[in-house]
Amino acid sequence: MRSLYRKYRPVKLEDVVGQEQVTEPLAGALKSGKISHAYLFIGPRGCGKTSVARILAHEINGFKYEIEDDYVDIIEIDGASNRGIDNIRELREKVAIAPTTGKYKVYIIDEVHMLTKEAFNALLKTLEEPPEHAVFIMATTDAYKVPVTITSRAQTYTFKLAGAETMFKHLKKIAQEEKIDIEDAALKIIVKRGGGSFRDSLSLLDQISTLSDKTITEKLVVEAMGLPEDEKIQELLTQYRAGDLAAIGSTLKELLSSGVKPEVVAEELILQIIAEPEAELIGLLAKLPEIKAPFAEAKLLVALSPRAGALRNAPQQDTKDTQTEKTSIVPQQNTDRNDNFNWGLFIERLNELNDAIATQAKKCKHKAVANELHLYPDKRITKIILSRDNNKKILIEAAGGYKIVFHEAGEKLDDTKEDALLSKISDIMGGEVTNDGGNSPF
Repeated sequence: MRSLYRKYRPVKLEDVVGQEQVTEPLAGALKSGKISHAYLFIGPRGCGKTSVARILAHEINGFKYEIEDDYVDIIEIDGASNRGIDNIRELREKVAIAPTTGKYKVYIIDEVHMLTKEAFNALLKTLEEPPEHAVFIMATTDAYKVPVTITSRAQTYTFKLAGAETMFKHLKKIAQEEKIDIEDAALKIIVKRGGGSFRDSLSLLDQISTLSDKTITEKLVVEAMGLPEDEKIQELLTQYRAGDLAAIGSTLKELLSSGVKPEVVAEELILQIIAEPEAELIGLLAKLPEIKAPFAEAKLLVALSPRAGALRNAPQQDTKDTQTEKTSIVPQQNTDRNDNFNWGLFIERLNELNDAIATQAKKCKHKAVANELHLYPDKRITKIILSRDNNKKILIEAAGGYKIVFHEAGEKLDDTKEDALLSKISDIMGGEVTNDGGNSPF
């Protein structure tokens, strides 16, 4: 039995889904008989580059396209395994031979960016003066690795990943034709995990279709794929915004003990942040891709810790000099390190209150210790300006009630306090973490 991806691979340009920016101009060129000697298809993996290359190769020759057919005038070359100059020299020798049955001899070079520099130079000589009967269709996921001397001699077409709505309709149609009884919510999970790749999405649907003879539910798909529930991902993001390290540790422990891998949690977080970007979450995108063994669980906890600089909600302040309705500069717990004080938000609030004071504050090094914000001005005049009573009140207001402590100009910042964050991580993880061969430290 053929896989769904092979069974539903398009055999005509009009069958290709979601790549109209490519298929429509190609169809127009075929209709007018304007065939180029070189094409370059660029785009992410699984979006249809090779399928369209095969369709084009057949249609310019007037061949009927069957998935399993084999025409001597259509030659497919894997650039990854035929990347040397000798391979391209052999190609150059054979390209001069006239086609056997078709009008054109078509060379499809997949992953063309894998060719060596010498191989590209040899290919260039053929592209500069190609035989009338030769057509090259090159495909790549990494267009920037293809020399400009090659790209400038080819018609370039850019493929894109399918949008969620397009992919959902495509999969739903196939599920109906295959009589796969699956909930829309379950199908949407496949769309999300497929990431816009037709190949990956159809492969997932193929795997999921064997789970049950009855209706395939969202819960069944989540369990089968070892995914965390959406609400748990949302909980983690909410706890991250709040800077609640204890709650983050508890949620992670629950997820990991249920069999969800830390790499999957990280991936789901990335997908959620990309789908609904927020300024306070963007910093996570620099850390989450690094979640892998060894100690993937610990890396995930560190990535989600208050170090990442998320905005956090503070408890209500009794003083009238603080803005209790706004997001706080600091987490609910006290901190022993500057890392947990949101200096960027502090400066932003100062700009709102008095931009001149904000300008002076930017000239200071800083450190947060317990409920004190220590400022280390660069010059004596900076300290004089900021320490004036009215200006100091503004600093306190912007800092969410922190006590402001001024140091002498030029004084070296003392940064030898105990790292409270690491202590909290150690507590949550049950003390010292050792390499247990991949088992969860939670």
